[in-house]
Amino acid sequence: MITGAMVMPWMFSCRRFVSPRSIQHLRGPIGSRVAEPLEAGKYIGIYWINDGRIEDHEQWSLGANRRLHAEGRGSYRGHDQNPLEERSHVFTSFSDFLGATYRDDAVPRVVHTLVQPYKGMVIQVIDAKDGNRALLDAWLTNDYLPSVVTGDVAVATRFAPRPLPPDKLAHVRELDGVDGIVTVLHFLESTPEDAWDQHFAQAEEQIAASGFGSLGVQAAFIPTNHGTNDYTDQLF
Repeated sequence: MITGAMVMPWMFSCRRFVSPRSIQHLRGPIGSRVAEPLEAGKYIGIYWINDGRIEDHEQWSLGANRRLHAEGRGSYRGHDQNPLEERSHVFTSFSDFLGATYRDDAVPRVVHTLVQPYKGMVIQVIDAKDGNRALLDAWLTNDYLPSVVTGDVAVATRFAPRPLPPDKLAHVRELDGVDGIVTVLHFLESTPEDAWDQHFAQAEEQIAASGFGSLGVQAAFIPTNHGTNDYTDQLF
């Protein structure tokens, strides 16, 4: 996939997904601390960065975005326009890769995940109890994910978000307690609707019952069609 971000150094793969209104009802939990309101966040962009280069890429991208805004390219309306009037960020992070759970040995490894023709993606932002991310991640790895990554769920990837840098762009929201979060991305070989009841409908209760965390938000997406305006009339 080609996006503007892919011109940045140390970024080697990306994919954009969209959440049309036909699948927004799958989101939860009610009263999410992450998505306020729950239907906020119509698009998600995911990018893979070379190992050991997050700090380098972070500073390069901040500089590039500041230059673009200074040149009046932060808004499609031109110079001195406020990007907050056009879009807001629900959750943005640079994250460390924790690991992946594969359905079986035939599933392509995670380095190839964003270029595979998956039909859907489900994101879970999970808050660790008492901020103990290590205990939450161990439970996810050993108990929860092996029971979820079956059937139409091909692979689940786990990430530890980092706090955003102090000089982040003003319109990028900082989520509280990011040091105690594990983000899980599930990649699906079916539509989210077809996989939901079996794999995700009980996630809030299952995570809470573990005693290791709570579900901050869970949302379903499907891939965008590159170079088109598909789904822009189906967001609200």
